[in-house]
Amino acid sequence: MRHLIPARQHRPDKDVIFALNAEATRRKQASERIVNATIGSLMRDDGSLAILDTVASLLQQVPREEWAAYAPIPGTPAYNQAVIDDTFAGHEALRQAATAVATPGGTGALRHALMNYLESGQKMLTPSFYWGPYQTLCDEHERGLDTFSMFGADGQLDVAALDAKLAAHLATQGRVLLFLNDPCNNPTGYSMRRTEWRQVVERLLAHSERGPVTLLVDMAYFLYGTAADPRAFMRELEPLLGRVGLLFAWSGSKSFTHYGLRIGALLACEADPQERHATQAALAYACRGTWSNCTRGGLWAVTKLLTDPALKARCDAERETLKALLTARVDAFNALARPKGLHYPRYEGGFFVTVFTPDAEARAAAMRERGVYVVPQKGAVRVALCSVAEADVSTLVEALVA
Repeated sequence: MRHLIPARQHRPDKDVIFALNAEATRRKQASERIVNATIGSLMRDDGSLAILDTVASLLQQVPREEWAAYAPIPGTPAYNQAVIDDTFAGHEALRQAATAVATPGGTGALRHALMNYLESGQKMLTPSFYWGPYQTLCDEHERGLDTFSMFGADGQLDVAALDAKLAAHLATQGRVLLFLNDPCNNPTGYSMRRTEWRQVVERLLAHSERGPVTLLVDMAYFLYGTAADPRAFMRELEPLLGRVGLLFAWSGSKSFTHYGLRIGALLACEADPQERHATQAALAYACRGTWSNCTRGGLWAVTKLLTDPALKARCDAERETLKALLTARVDAFNALARPKGLHYPRYEGGFFVTVFTPDAEARAAAMRERGVYVVPQKGAVRVALCSVAEADVSTLVEALVA
């Protein structure tokens, strides 16, 4: 007799990315020469995890009472306000309209969006190249996932394809929840230009006349792009206030290089105070009904990092050094890959790049034979350049070409 309910009886027993990373790690420990471009953690060229020293030092100073005590269900007020203030720095209209709850990483924020902005059985919408766990989250929470073709013939975001799917979702389910992972999209590395954002906003506003439309910006990697102001794109979103639901999934994992701390937030911008209050209540209730509360010590530390000027300055300077490390790899990849004829989106920064190929599974398998690990996807392989030493980029590119 099987006691699991039918919907849970045939779940995959391994996450593909973590399984490939484990295999690559075993081979490397057996003294094979391995290039591991699977896992989404920023590594130094010597293979060690890149960690911001300021963050690591501060975590050692968290008072034991902060580690031991429960955090408030929606997160500490100081943490939520610090995340709001930092996220919307220079964008006062969004800041004034924002409310937030603490979540276990950015994944918790995505979960809350699915459960509070879609009914059971309805589908979220996202580009055709997306972070695989979006599907896992939908499966686990009895929601569906639908995509629009991400790139047009010009290599930019296919706004016409998005427009058609927005109309289809409103026609079939009466509402839209759109996830856009930008800047530094995972898995493509693509960052939208402000002109593309303007086109997206125009289409969202047009469709919002027909039913509830909500945009979630998954900004996990926004501090690793090449824009002088990583928040500049938010100016294009301000016209959505009061007309389109506006959410931001914020992650401390990448920003502060402490992936295991699991500190994140969901920010919601609502121009109407009553609607903002109702949103905060719904999200806090969802916290209680899932993880109850987050790690208080982590909230304390991140609050300090965001609000203490000296700590923030040191942290920002250390992150810039890591960005330079990553940018050197991006530049090396572009210099080698384009002349070899590899086809991939515009790639200027971020942890990942996607190389298009019609035979992704076979290509990835052949690369593993050469000791190079990437993640196969539909029509492409994902390359985690964040974990590849600059000296190994040439080996990586040769394996992609072979």
